[in-house]
Amino acid sequence: MYDFALFLKDKELFLSGVSKYDARAFFEKLQDKELSKATLARKFTAVRTFYNFLIINDIIKQHPMQYMSRIKKDKKIPLFLTEIETQRLLSLENIKLRDRAMIELLYSCGLRIEELMSLNIKNIDFMSDIVTVFGKGKKWRIVPVGIKCIEAIMSYIQERREKGFPYDIKSPMFLSDNNKRLGQRTARRIIHRLFIQAGIFKKASPHTLRHTFATHILDRGCDIRSVQEMLGHKNLSTTQIYAHVTIESLKKIYKKTHPRK
Repeated sequence: MYDFALFLKDKELFLSGVSKYDARAFFEKLQDKELSKATLARKFTAVRTFYNFLIINDIIKQHPMQYMSRIKKDKKIPLFLTEIETQRLLSLENIKLRDRAMIELLYSCGLRIEELMSLNIKNIDFMSDIVTVFGKGKKWRIVPVGIKCIEAIMSYIQERREKGFPYDIKSPMFLSDNNKRLGQRTARRIIHRLFIQAGIFKKASPHTLRHTFATHILDRGCDIRSVQEMLGHKNLSTTQIYAHVTIESLKKIYKKTHPRK
């Protein structure tokens, strides 16, 4: 509001005398300062809310921003691992078979951590190489799973069988040390530790592997609607953020290789 007050003073305007053209001029002036979209959106909301208050209390009669479109914030590009970083993570030695199966599934299928922890052994179809996932909105979806991930899961189940731990199809996919379903909080701690062990010190989380899955398969040519289906996104616009990531990588390649860049 301080910027707006200065603008009114500079233009010798009263609150009641601000037209829609004055309001546009104010925000154009702010844009010239190269402020972030988030800052512009916040200032827009502050001025608009102030004028809503003036209208409601009959202090002014005309709202100068009534028909102005809201300023949308830039969508944040999600954090993801490079293929080299991912390979380091998946190639870790001397880790529990359970933990290896967890990171393989997260990266192979782009699962959310809550989806991973809710899996039972019966949700893995070892004949068809698919995982049946119960996701957001209480909806089921089917996601293909890679052979290396299947192998990691089978090794973990075989270990459970040999140790006499539960391994029937109704059992939880991932067990804690006391043979109960592994909790999300514990799983997050385990995966965070594996990131550090792999030399990945960026602000990564289990969800980073979901972002990594989507980014990598788009980079390799997967169409965006298939990615939407595998991630379980209701709207395609949610998935398109990953296309923005690959567009940035394409721009870098273009600038590096095109003779008339």
